[in-house]
Amino acid sequence: MDGAAKGAAALAAATGIARHDLVLVLGSGWREALEGLGRQRARMPFSALPGFVPPGVEGHGADVVSVEVDGAAVLVYTGRHHLYESRDVDLVVHPVRVAAAAGCRIAILTSASGGIREDLGAGTLVAVSDHVNLTGVSPLRGPRFVDLTDLYSARLRALVQELEPGLPEAVYAAYWGPNYETPAEIRAYRALGADVVGMSTALEAIAACAAGMEVLALSLVTNRAAGLGGRLDHADVLVAAAASSARAAGVLRAVVRRALR
Repeated sequence: MDGAAKGAAALAAATGIARHDLVLVLGSGWREALEGLGRQRARMPFSALPGFVPPGVEGHGADVVSVEVDGAAVLVYTGRHHLYESRDVDLVVHPVRVAAAAGCRIAILTSASGGIREDLGAGTLVAVSDHVNLTGVSPLRGPRFVDLTDLYSARLRALVQELEPGLPEAVYAAYWGPNYETPAEIRAYRALGADVVGMSTALEAIAACAAGMEVLALSLVTNRAAGLGGRLDHADVLVAAAASSARAAGVLRAVVRRALR
């Protein structure tokens, strides 16, 4: 039994739920979405499951929650392990792989990001349409030639537009961190077609796609990227995320319910 299968077996034993339908990964500023999502049937710390490493970043939770939403089983991770915490890509994507092994057919990934495109200021919610992986790593090994052409589901993005007409879409640049980008790097990423920049999402999305899951990513812009505003500070990111979290959480809860239909 591989690591993902072991994790899924432990999850089923701990929750009493054989299979889950959708996994939701909550990034900085998104934990409010858990409240009101549905009936919480089980909750445990990351440390209760094999292979899970609690996030070490302020603003992230460290719990695994099983929630009943309109009769479906939703798996919620209240935080994530970032690449910059260990440089171990397998730790980053392990929760997503466990979710796939547990039966999840949909993965919804959330994050905070810096706005590069001029119209994406702090407080803007975007749906990710594509990404540029700048981390220099992939969660895949060997001759696994996975097509990422439609990595971010057109169906799920259309569903978001039905719920929030006009919500902007953006190309997400996945940065290695933990230092913020330089202004010169941001200029380069803009030339590459990036609209927002963050330190998560892409590796999890690749792993989810390779596992056969449909992927949606939503990102809350919490600041202008380097060189486009003032100095960058994680505390300011958390403050900006908190100011916009109620709207983002409401959109996310609605998207989860519609995605499960």
